[in-house]
Amino acid sequence: MTMRRLGMIGAGGMAETVLGALAVELSEPLEHVALLVRPATRPKAVALLDRIGPRLARRTSVPTDIAALLATAPDLVVECAGHVAVRAYGAAVLGGGCDLAVISVGALADDELRDALVSAAARQGVRLVLPAGAVGGIDALRAARLSGLQAVQYTGRKPPLAWRGSAAERAIDLDAITAPFVFFEGTARQAAIDYPQNANVAATVAIAGLGFDATRVRLIADPSASRNVHEIAVQAGCGDFELKFAGRPTPGHPKTSLLAGLSVAREILNRNSALAV
Repeated sequence: MTMRRLGMIGAGGMAETVLGALAVELSEPLEHVALLVRPATRPKAVALLDRIGPRLARRTSVPTDIAALLATAPDLVVECAGHVAVRAYGAAVLGGGCDLAVISVGALADDELRDALVSAAARQGVRLVLPAGAVGGIDALRAARLSGLQAVQYTGRKPPLAWRGSAAERAIDLDAITAPFVFFEGTARQAAIDYPQNANVAATVAIAGLGFDATRVRLIADPSASRNVHEIAVQAGCGDFELKFAGRPTPGHPKTSLLAGLSVAREILNRNSALAV
C-alpha cells in the first residue's frame, strides 16, 4: 500500500535527516506529515518543517500529544526520539492500527516491552519495523540465521567525544586516553541497557541474529578514530562473514549516525516505490 501520511516522533538531527532526504527523493509530496514533540520543542519542529518546505508534504502539523498524532491517520509512524519515546508511545501507535518503525532498537532489550509491542502489532494486523540503522548486512545476518548461527560479535569503535554523557565516563577518563581502550565487553542486552544512545546497532544485530544474551559486544573509545566504526563478525552454517562500516555522524550530533537516518528514509521510500530494494 502506498504511504501518503507520515507520523514522526521527534524533531532532532535524525528527524531532519529523514525529512530532508524524503523532500529530495519523493516523486511527489506526501499528503500530510505530523511531528509529535514536547510543547517546549514545538517551535523547533515548526521551524524544521518550514525550512524543508512544500517538497515534503502538502500539509504539516506539530501535535504535542499522541492522540493528536494518531488523529492525523498516519500510514506509518517513525520513532526518532530515543528509548523513552519507544516506551511511552510504541504500544499506543500499534494499538491505534499504525505501522511503527523504531530506530532506538536498544529499548527492545527489555523483553517485556518488546513482547508487548509485538503482541500489539499482531492484534491489529500491523507491523513493528526495525530499520537497519547505522549498519548494513542485517539482511544477510537474518538470512544466515536460517542456516544456524554459531557466533555473532559486534564491535563499536568511536572517538572519545562520541562516548561523552554515557557510562563510559565512569570507566575511563575520555580526555586522557592516548590509545584505543576497550571499556565494555559483554552481552548485547547489557550494552543496550548501559549505553542506550550508543548501542542501538548492537540491539539490531542481536534481534536479527542470536538474541540479546548470546550476541557478544565490545565497545571501544579510540582517540585515533575520526568516524564511528561498526564491525559485525558472523559464523554460520551457510558461511562466515565480516562487515565493517565507518560512518559519519549527523552534523552537529556526534552520537547520531547519518546512515541511521537515511535507513529510515529508505524504509519510507520503499513503501512508495514499485521497486523496493
